[in-house]
Parts: sequence; C-alpha cells; structure tokens
Amino acid sequence: MEPLATARYTFQAMGGPASLQLPAPRSSHTDALARQAIQEVLRIEAKYSRYRADSVIGRINAAAGGDPIECDEETLRLLRFADHLWRSSEGRFDATSGVLRRAWNFRGGTVPTQSDIDALLPLVNWQQVHWVAFDNSPIGHVRLAQPGMELDFGGFGKEYAADRAAHVLRNAGVRHALVELAGDLVAIGPRPDGTPWQIGVRHPRKPLAVLATVPLANGALATSGDYERYIEAQGRRYGHVLDARTGWPVDHWQSVSIMAPTCLAAGATATLALLHGRQAQAVLNGQYQRGLFVDQAGEARSN
Repeated sequence: MEPLATARYTFQAMGGPASLQLPAPRSSHTDALARQAIQEVLRIEAKYSRYRADSVIGRINAAAGGDPIECDEETLRLLRFADHLWRSSEGRFDATSGVLRRAWNFRGGTVPTQSDIDALLPLVNWQQVHWVAFDNSPIGHVRLAQPGMELDFGGFGKEYAADRAAHVLRNAGVRHALVELAGDLVAIGPRPDGTPWQIGVRHPRKPLAVLATVPLANGALATSGDYERYIEAQGRRYGHVLDARTGWPVDHWQSVSIMAPTCLAAGATATLALLHGRQAQAVLNGQYQRGLFVDQAGEARSN
C-alpha cells in the first residue's frame, strides 16, 4: 500500500519555526484548513505580543501605574492561568518577570551584576497585577500598580497558541493532524492508520541529535530547557528560564519534556519542573502523564 501523502505547511510564529501536518494530499481543502489554524496562531501572537504597542499586553504595559485597561474574557482566562502558575510555583513563575530581560540579554550579552538585577526585582510582583471580571459580562479590567511594571505571557503564550490552532482544526472536522510551534506539539489523534506520530526530542547539548523518540497519538508534548537562549561565561551556562524570586537562571536540568492532554499544561509543567530543580519530580508527581528529564550531567531519566 502506498503511504498516505502528507500536506505540510510551514510558517514563522512566536519567534520561531512552526508547522502543520495534515495526513492527506495537499488540496484547496487542506490549504483552507491550514490557513484557518495559522491565522489563529497569528491572531494570538498579535494580541499578546509584548513587542507590539497595539497588543493587549502592549497597552497594559504602557498604562502601568495609571488607569486600568479593558480586557476580554480570553485575556481574563490567561490572567487566571498566570495566577495559578504563580501560586503553584510559590512565586518562582511570575508573569511580571519579563522586565528582567532589561538585565539579561541572551543574544550575545554578558552576565548582569547583582545590582543590575536588584534594580529590577521591585518591578517583579504578581500581587501588584490587579484585575476585575465583571459579573455577567465577558469584559474586565486589568491594571499594573507600579510604573515600569510589565506583563508578559511569553511563558505560556506559544503553548496556548498551539492548543488554539488544534482547536480550530478539530472544530473543522480534522481527526488526524500535528501542530508544532517551535518544538512544542499537539497531536490531533494518531495517524490515519492508527499508529502514533513519532516525535523526536532534541538533545539539549547536540543541536542536530535526537535524545529520544516519543510516540504521540493524542495530546501534547512540550519541552523547556537551557539550550535555545543562554549565555556562557567562565565555564557556566546561564539559561533563559529565570527564578522570578531571585532574577537568576535555574540550573539543575538541561531540559524537561512533558506529555499532557494540552500543550498549555505540558509547557507549564515543563517550566515548573525547571524552576523546582531537584525537587521537580516530587513536587510535580501526578501532574503529568509522562516526563523526560535531563540533568546537568547529561543523564536522562523518565517517569
């Protein structure tokens, strides 16, 4: 039997490469499906990008210390999710910690001083994000209490966008597809023959090598690690995942990959695992279906 053709669509979104795979010959129908899913990803990127003055995040940040900004039900849901991550991480994850990038430049930068970080830490305070959801209305308000504060959904926005793209495809009747946004994936069912998609997990120290191959028939796989954005100085690697309480990178795991029903859950759990360090597997026990952990010695372990 001839293998079924796959319609593959590649694009750029959320700061990296993205793709959709539909196991069917490419046609005007598959083109239309892909276009709908890609438009949903780009909608979320435009709505929540911290780099756009006209985005929801851009307007909230510009008004920090001033009047509240109106927000919709979708934004309120994401604020609640950010609050859940802050509470469950005991403050290690904080959606206001994006201001720390003023000290940390992971594209050829140098390691900041403690005084550089200390100057920004007063602006990292989730408890000073105030929002109100009005009864019987999808509209609310959000306000950052201090001038200079910033809200940043970068810690989970890409995963949310992957889930939304998958939602669009499912609603259109798609039962077999793979969505990938910069290495985070959602499988909409298995391949048409019932076999799972075979997902290669990148080796955190060998860019062209595969650490493991994970079968994914339904659900999501997300990875968080220290290998995409980092600074190396005096024999030490400083990854981009920062503990919001200290302003410094975590350093126990090279990478953590998590399988979960949704990409949002998988990505958040992977990041929380990095933030919890050596306690990750105990703290997160029961919160994920399957995990692959790589420590700083390069040893991989799975649950």
